[in-house]
Amino acid sequence: MADMAGYKPRVFTLSKKPKQTFGFYLRVENGEEGHLIRCLEMGGPAELAGMKDGDRILRVNGTFVDECSHSEVVDLVKNSGTSVTFHILDESSYKQAKAQGVNLSNPGSKPVANGVEKHRLKPKLCYLVKSSSSFGFSIRSVEGERGLFMTEVTPGGTAERAGVRLNDRLVEINGENVENITHEGAVDKIKRAGSHIMFLLVDEETDKFYQKTHAKIDSWLATTKYLPQEPRIINITKGSDGYGFTLREEPNQAGHFIRDIERGSSAEKARLKEMDRLVAVDGRDVESCRHEEVVDRIKQSGNKCCLLVVDKDTDQVYKLGKVPPLLFLEEMNDSNSPPSYTEAVNLPIPTRSSTPAAERKEELRPKLCKLEKTSDGFGFHLNSIQGVCGHYLQNVVKGGVADKVGMEDDDIVVEVNGVNVEQSHHDDVVKIIQGSGNYLEMLVAKKSVYEKLKAQGVPITRQLLGETSYAQVHSAKTPEASKKERLEEEEARPTTPTEPERQRNSSVSSSSSTESIDERL
Repeated sequence: MADMAGYKPRVFTLSKKPKQTFGFYLRVENGEEGHLIRCLEMGGPAELAGMKDGDRILRVNGTFVDECSHSEVVDLVKNSGTSVTFHILDESSYKQAKAQGVNLSNPGSKPVANGVEKHRLKPKLCYLVKSSSSFGFSIRSVEGERGLFMTEVTPGGTAERAGVRLNDRLVEINGENVENITHEGAVDKIKRAGSHIMFLLVDEETDKFYQKTHAKIDSWLATTKYLPQEPRIINITKGSDGYGFTLREEPNQAGHFIRDIERGSSAEKARLKEMDRLVAVDGRDVESCRHEEVVDRIKQSGNKCCLLVVDKDTDQVYKLGKVPPLLFLEEMNDSNSPPSYTEAVNLPIPTRSSTPAAERKEELRPKLCKLEKTSDGFGFHLNSIQGVCGHYLQNVVKGGVADKVGMEDDDIVVEVNGVNVEQSHHDDVVKIIQGSGNYLEMLVAKKSVYEKLKAQGVPITRQLLGETSYAQVHSAKTPEASKKERLEEEEARPTTPTEPERQRNSSVSSSSSTESIDERL
């Protein structure tokens, strides 16, 4: 087989915010080889990075995928979280290489992050703590020109030690964009910030690149290497007594906190601290998750778990810049230094939150629930009111699969198997559910969330989704003739759907046909 000489894959690292996409569809098409990039969103991370329609993905985070199934590639991308690295070959080169029998598994080329070379063209976060009466810099502006620039940076002073350099352009002050603010306004903000301040800056080279590509400078693309505190990666192994800590939500504090660390436990040996705030589990963001979801994630990790945590001081630094600590993991990914597991021992699984649900801020997004059929049904009633559009859940079985994936009484049903059913007749919705085969996918929204989104004129679609819920479930044996369909559940068995089933039931914003399979990423 011929080698890759003459064929140079491009390497892109794309970053996105939670609940957003990388801005393209991943497709496999009838009569076409490879995993295709399609439907690039204008201004999205993929388009800004320079990816083109028809490009083929060869690698995802270093893993060669040209011979993998569509669903396997989708899973690799989704499990990457908010940052992913692709090796890409353009369409004509890919087809030519295939025709010549070229071995495409040979990596190469220089990484690019949203169009910016990794390790180089990134904005930077700089955290300054005033010493004596000065931060050790001045700002300048030129009348008639846009921008505020760093000048008179004192050698060895506070600003220089924090990463500030001469002629850096100021983009944000404490997480607030100041690109269009007046010189006097910026000075006033700096003075009012007190003795601690966070800047988002770009050097001249990075600034020119962003201007050339018309890309928005965002803190989510920034390097954290200048920040004085770092989140901590805790690799922990479960012992016979568990992990040795309790996970709690504290009154008047947002987040999930490590408490009650047992002496001599795995948690203590791994150097978890009281009141560490949990940011991610196995590389996946949990800051916006419900307490029960975080506990489930830890349980599902098996005997080893990798936690990203921040202590109080580190948390305050990141909050000042209004950037999530998860950004630190992006920096780790860019440096090709993924966390590895270490040896540890013992832990009891976390308790429920001490904060009433009513005190937590309600997230305005629906829930995507995937259910797997068993002989006893799905574990809920589907209800509707005669003469009124809409369908809602009732009698969700406590501890059943519908309950486990987050379905609740009075949830409004928006979609069934990708079909919007808000205006559909009740009997038609029942038929879709009964004809869904072994797997059912439902987009539902809590009643209060549904009403608020409708009042704001926001379409309720999968675009609003953050994390996707998965589970095993079941359909009714005997359909009832009434307006109330009983969908019971038995204890879920851990099964893996076959490849055709996985493709047919691919997750957020996916669709399939005999001609192609595509997935929005």
